[in-house]
Amino acid sequence: MDEVKVISKELIKPSSPTPHLLRHYQLSFLDQIAVPVFMPLVLFYPKETNNITNQERCNHAKKSLSKALTQFYPLAGRVKHNMYIDCNDEGAYFVEAEAKCTLSHILQHPDPNDLNKFLPLELDDVNDLASVFQVTLFQCGGLAISFGMSHKVGDSLSFFMFLNSWAAIARGDSTTINTVPCFQSSLLFPPKDLSGFQPRTGIVKDTIVAKRFVFDASTISALRAMYTDDGDNNKYPRRPTRVEALSAFIWSRFMASVEANKVHDSDKIYTLLHAINLRPRMDPPLQELYFGNISRIAVAIASMEDIDNICGPKDICGGTKEDFKNHGTVKKMRDAIRNVNVEYVKKLQESDGHLSFMKGRAEQVMKGEVVSFSFTSLCRFPIYEADFGWGKPVWVGSARLTFKNLVVFLDTKEGDGIEAWINLKVEDMVKFEADKEFLAHVSPFSNVKI
Repeated sequence: MDEVKVISKELIKPSSPTPHLLRHYQLSFLDQIAVPVFMPLVLFYPKETNNITNQERCNHAKKSLSKALTQFYPLAGRVKHNMYIDCNDEGAYFVEAEAKCTLSHILQHPDPNDLNKFLPLELDDVNDLASVFQVTLFQCGGLAISFGMSHKVGDSLSFFMFLNSWAAIARGDSTTINTVPCFQSSLLFPPKDLSGFQPRTGIVKDTIVAKRFVFDASTISALRAMYTDDGDNNKYPRRPTRVEALSAFIWSRFMASVEANKVHDSDKIYTLLHAINLRPRMDPPLQELYFGNISRIAVAIASMEDIDNICGPKDICGGTKEDFKNHGTVKKMRDAIRNVNVEYVKKLQESDGHLSFMKGRAEQVMKGEVVSFSFTSLCRFPIYEADFGWGKPVWVGSARLTFKNLVVFLDTKEGDGIEAWINLKVEDMVKFEADKEFLAHVSPFSNVKI
């Protein structure tokens, strides 16, 4: 893709000053241990048919953003010492840019690595910023809006809470505009002394490549059926969800194609991680209006039996469907997710056990003793609802992220398929995307339908 040229940079301040009593926003424990990176999305919109120019659309986006930042005032502040946000109305970082290509070129050849050009900063170049934005104008009259929120500020649900509130303000939707976020997560998860813990553990630069793979509805249904164990009704009261089945399948093909010749010659621990929203798992359940990092990671540890079912005996990699059905992996994932429950949350709130676990795990990762494969699902999130007054986006994408072995799931625009955005080290991706069993399940049509 041709380069994206920056036209201007500025700070967008809240339309009304933040009251003095709200200027010190305390980070919660879960905010403190969050990685200091931007969570990105890029939303693409076609040419406006009502004779509204792209420049007018850009100006409207900035004006409505200023109003939205009055409600979500921490996003216009600065993160200080991993302890609090100085809600000083300094403003959100905003970039206006031009792309030397058409929107159709992006949609016909969607490449996750290209989408980083639509972001105003590198994803790990957070410093003390809470949020960043970029509006990119295409030669054809199309437009892209990107939003990056520091993970220090909130999780995916918080991300969409802001994004769709901003869009509602822009289009004048009074039913949504009055939605007031609750900024009290530090009362639920009080901050702690993080001495000895490095939140940046795991961030990788320069060696990551991202690929987007589309799985259609029929393939996902077949995978769900394949991972359902019909031999023991007590083991699986329901068949795997779409995300569970896809996670197990992608992990199995990663193990077979990348790790197969390593697992029997090492004492490494192989783990599967899933991001979990804690709000409905609390007692009483929290409203979704609670803003912040109110989510944690479910960790499933693969047994050697699970791995043998995929990779076979030493130096032999299995390749049949029976090899990677591996119902045990699905059960371990499901059990790990189920164990993130009310009792888990209480322990998280009341003890330092989780911090000790995080420190120990970070040390193991740095030494190469643990090989983790992480999944974040944005499926069922309202990613296609951001209508700023000129219609909903024709496509929404992520970007190349800063962590290896990380998969982000997004619904296709039609809602029946799933896009898997897979981030691997360059040399691992070469092996992974050559795996015939994996490719047999991927849709051959990767272009975005309009």
